[in-house]
Amino acid sequence: MIIQSKEMEQRALEQVAELMCAAARTAPKGRGIDNLVVMVVKGRTKDQLVEEMKKIAHVSGAQFFERDAACLEKTQLAILMGQKVKPMGVHPCGYCGYANCKENTEKAGLCAISVGDLGIALGSAVSVAALHHIDNRIMFSIGRAALNLDIFEEDVQIAYGIPLSVSGKSPFFDRG
Repeated sequence: MIIQSKEMEQRALEQVAELMCAAARTAPKGRGIDNLVVMVVKGRTKDQLVEEMKKIAHVSGAQFFERDAACLEKTQLAILMGQKVKPMGVHPCGYCGYANCKENTEKAGLCAISVGDLGIALGSAVSVAALHHIDNRIMFSIGRAALNLDIFEEDVQIAYGIPLSVSGKSPFFDRG
């Protein structure tokens, strides 16, 4: 029996994506509160993200959305990570810029600790990709497109995407 390289690479990519999701889930969370939402997108859903990113570039003039869409188009899958940003009730804090969590909530602020949790989860996930030599890049643009398309079924307010690739040259560098 012979298993061709492309098939093995695709299986490896999916296994690493699973490990990345696990690493994100087990990353430290402020006060142990888990407001993280993680998923893998590929196929039609990934293509919808690409189209939304191109649309954002056209409407806003922010051409990095177009550049990032071209990168995502070259990949097999991406991980989406979002955070349900809720005040953590840490006193004293004020990292959000408000006096306390009550004021933050009243003024529709974003809890800095909760947002930080998303950053820690992203870092944990991409470290797994790096450990397994899977090309990746954290992209705000993918997360913005996912929020526009309501891909998250939960109340996610901030999101990022991590496209993954196994190829002879990373599509995420020399992007112009």
